[in-house]
Amino acid sequence: MPGYRDLARDREFRALLVAHVVSVAGDQFARVALTVHVYDRTASAGLTAMTYALTFLPDLLGGPLLSGLADRFARRPVMVAADLVRAVLLLFMAVPGLPLWALASLLVLVQFAGAPHGAARAALLPQILPDERYPMGQAVLSTVTQAAQVAGFLTGGALVAWLGAGLVLVADGLTFAVSAVLVGAFLLHRPAPRHPHVRAWPADLIGGARLVWGDRRLRALVALACVSGFYIAGEALAAPLAAQLGAGPAAVGAIFGVVSAGTAVGMVLLARLPRERGLRWMPLLSVLSCAVLLPMALTPGLGWSLVLLGLSGAASGYQLLANATFVRSVPDATRGQAFGLAVTALRVSQGVGIAAAGAAAQWWPVHHVIAATAGLGTLVAAGAAWEWKQAAGRSVPRF
Repeated sequence: MPGYRDLARDREFRALLVAHVVSVAGDQFARVALTVHVYDRTASAGLTAMTYALTFLPDLLGGPLLSGLADRFARRPVMVAADLVRAVLLLFMAVPGLPLWALASLLVLVQFAGAPHGAARAALLPQILPDERYPMGQAVLSTVTQAAQVAGFLTGGALVAWLGAGLVLVADGLTFAVSAVLVGAFLLHRPAPRHPHVRAWPADLIGGARLVWGDRRLRALVALACVSGFYIAGEALAAPLAAQLGAGPAAVGAIFGVVSAGTAVGMVLLARLPRERGLRWMPLLSVLSCAVLLPMALTPGLGWSLVLLGLSGAASGYQLLANATFVRSVPDATRGQAFGLAVTALRVSQGVGIAAAGAAAQWWPVHHVIAATAGLGTLVAAGAAWEWKQAAGRSVPRF
């Protein structure tokens, strides 16, 4: 089995990793800066929340509409162009006195530009790491991304207080410029995927949807990924859960931290397993990611709640295998479009799950909402696991 030193020696992977981490951290800076900026100007919690939501919602359209660009053009130039577009847009967003409607419009465009970049990166990674290093590389990328998100949120507030929201937006633009330089300078040129025939955009979108929906194996992988819409309730309700336990803001950070740490550990461990063994465990782990949260119905204290959430995070590391298997199973010529559609389904499931859990927590105790959501998720995960078993012809391991 290849080791992490093999990844560290790969110049292309190093450049891709550093470029991604830099831009992810910058994005978190910008999210903090925007929420502070909008609240300072409007004193409206509703407008502030809407602005924050705009950093996620465009992905729902950008995924299916723009991810196909990663299949029509060479992927390195797509990534560089997307980074440069985002850098320029963020510089415009930093202009003092910009009307809120213009700020929101530019923000939507920034998020739209991220869709082809993400699809191109996902499609390139199996080409950069075409052997057994690929799942390890995906694990490293996912784990370091989570760390960059946490670090970006933690330091973003301090940067806004020190530099002001405008300069932080400029700094985020510079991170995309750095990413463009790294990708353009260190990634090898690869031609655009060869298509048997050139299709118009609507045909590309419909063809990608038919590919994912018509292939039982791909459909099962998307279903396994969408289980995250259920176990994410623990994170979505972190603040009210901490309040219900009589704990302070530190407990909220601990909840986010233990889930992220558990996920990172699960991904790293699974990446070390032989591919076939990991795939045999994947469906069971999807069920466990929800099932381990069922004891939350007993209203445990903070310590046991953190243990359960950490175990759920560790089991959710199966998402690494689902992601890697999906990307490897899709033909290279349609990989970007298919990945964008899968990401859209994932984001929709998470958004609906967060909204439903938040609404339910207005009426019922938070522990019970998390447990009920986990119970429903366990049933859905079992159905997705059965579908994967039928499609892949593999049995779920037993204790």
